[in-house]
Amino acid sequence: MAKRKSIRTDIAWSAVDRITVKGHDLCTEILGKLSLGDMAFLEITDRLPTPRESVMFNAIAVTLVEHGLTPSSIAARMTYTGAPEAMQAAVAAGLCGLGSVFVGSMETAARMLQEALPDPTVDADLDQLAVQIVERFHSRKQIVPGIGHTLHKPVDPRAPRLFEIAAEQGYNGPYVKLMQKVGAQAEKVYGKSLPVNATGAIGAIASELQLPWKIVRGIGVLARAIGLVGHILEEMKNPMAYEIKQRAEEEATAHLRQP
Repeated sequence: MAKRKSIRTDIAWSAVDRITVKGHDLCTEILGKLSLGDMAFLEITDRLPTPRESVMFNAIAVTLVEHGLTPSSIAARMTYTGAPEAMQAAVAAGLCGLGSVFVGSMETAARMLQEALPDPTVDADLDQLAVQIVERFHSRKQIVPGIGHTLHKPVDPRAPRLFEIAAEQGYNGPYVKLMQKVGAQAEKVYGKSLPVNATGAIGAIASELQLPWKIVRGIGVLARAIGLVGHILEEMKNPMAYEIKQRAEEEATAHLRQP
């Protein structure tokens, strides 16, 4: 009989009089001292952020909290309307929509950058890397992750502000520069305005923070969950989901009800 693998976690443990998270006492070392973003950084990296890391991580997380009536917020509102007794289900429904098109593209942008530049300490020809990246996506007729936006043209205002903060905090390194060069190269190849968008900027900055690409989407998940709670609260006070449902049904079936 094969020996069973032991069950182990290094995240947290509790005793009668204390709770320890990542080696820190929750009551004496965390509560009242760490922001929500700092706590998220601790959970993800197993250490407390430096002051510069705190500013940068909180900035990229706050960027993702809210973006209006997106598919995820509409899904949350619709789910709440059908199951008002389960707010957590409504938030979960909204989070399920964070994929390759909305929010989750920060993961694919970070992956693109980290795979192109696995060791940022080694000098690399960023211009040539940008050419290779864009050519790869263009040859496959794929969208380059992290650039372009359906609404924010010619500039996604969140990206330059995030890059500005990154420069102020010392995180405008090779990943940020490569992302910017990818955007510029893509505009040449595709022949249209393709600004670096918020998720592209976040993918680059998260890479500067040495966060592995596989976890980067998680920043969007934790941030957008907060925004979805806000949408559900508004839905409680000023409902719109049922109106959306009624109008969508009326328009979608209008041709069937013609005399």
